[in-house]
Amino acid sequence: NLWVNLSAIKRLVEADALKMEIIPNPKEVDGVKVLQLETAAGAAIKFFDRAIGANVPRSRFLPVKATSDLLLVQSDLYTLTGEGYVIRNPTRSNPSNPSIELGPEFKKVANFLGRFKSIPSIIDLDSLKVTGDVWFGSGVTLKGKVTIAAKSGVKLEIPDGAVIAN
Repeated sequence: NLWVNLSAIKRLVEADALKMEIIPNPKEVDGVKVLQLETAAGAAIKFFDRAIGANVPRSRFLPVKATSDLLLVQSDLYTLTGEGYVIRNPTRSNPSNPSIELGPEFKKVANFLGRFKSIPSIIDLDSLKVTGDVWFGSGVTLKGKVTIAAKSGVKLEIPDGAVIAN
């Protein structure tokens, strides 16, 4: 999160003092190569007098930048308290999150959501790697180190209630 004083931004803009670097980010969108031009908003801190930063540990926030992150936060690994806080499920014994690697079929949120009847239980998951045309039934449980790979051109459906371990 960035918290800024709007009058400070106004002063900098009026003085033409915000000289932000442009970051070229080559991407591919629907098979077309594009060049996305970005600026790093956090890098603007150098233009503000008396700016401060706060180092917040990963345990205090849950960034969702990819569908693998979305799987974590939608799963039973986290739970919502009565006060509206998202907390780590206390029944998980491993202190670190499982590593999750999803294939390109899961990259877009709509495709990701469509491939799950319900989000699997991952309380006891250490790692997950999914490749190919894989679809998950409801009530699936993943434990330990799990690799699921559909053969090219073959749709692989994980049945409802399946438990996949190691």
